[in-house]
Amino acid sequence: MFVSSAGFADEPRVLVLNDVNEPPLTTPEHTGFLDVIAIEAFRRIGVELRLVKLPAERALLLANDGLRDGDLTRIAGIEQQYPNLVRVPEKLIDWDFSAFSKDASIPANYETIRRHSVGHIKGWKLYEQNMAGAVQVITVDDPEQLFRLLDHDRIDVALYARWMGLAFIRKHALKNIRLLEPPLASRAMYIYLNKRHTELVPGLVQALRALKREGFYQRVHQQKLMPYDKAGGR
Repeated sequence: MFVSSAGFADEPRVLVLNDVNEPPLTTPEHTGFLDVIAIEAFRRIGVELRLVKLPAERALLLANDGLRDGDLTRIAGIEQQYPNLVRVPEKLIDWDFSAFSKDASIPANYETIRRHSVGHIKGWKLYEQNMAGAVQVITVDDPEQLFRLLDHDRIDVALYARWMGLAFIRKHALKNIRLLEPPLASRAMYIYLNKRHTELVPGLVQALRALKREGFYQRVHQQKLMPYDKAGGR
């Protein structure tokens, strides 16, 4: 019994975070950019990270209710609506919130896009706020539904994230769909933990800063994301 107890004591603490990302940010094999960065950051504080795919809105509700340990990527300020979540105040990544369309002449700004039929994924708060008053807004559960609407001319513009959109277009060989430039918004994205894990926040901040200081973060960024940048990087 004493040997068994010691063995269990040596096992790392496990946290389960919700993940609303897609390749190349996270992948089913956990080889995406954020997989590598977040798993290593948690490993350095003695925690095993497990990521579970969930729809965006449900993910927030479960994390806030404590049925999950947190959420991998959210914009700052989400805790105002979900008070049981605590932000790790060292950004995980900058997200370019971007528009995609078959019509490359559409200006990439909210004012113009609101005059078109638009689709976005449920639970993406930035798009929910900025699409108020749009001519037509369709919300969907996942990028497959979103880009199917665009490909079949059910909407004029799909609102998504730059890296994930470019990867989806390449994977599915959607030759007529273009990324509209510039991004509609760029936002720092942060890890959020349920407040019962607040004591882990300082260690995660230091681990993420160390990954950047050591060049680990930059090397993984170059390897995992730059191949999808049609301009060869920026």
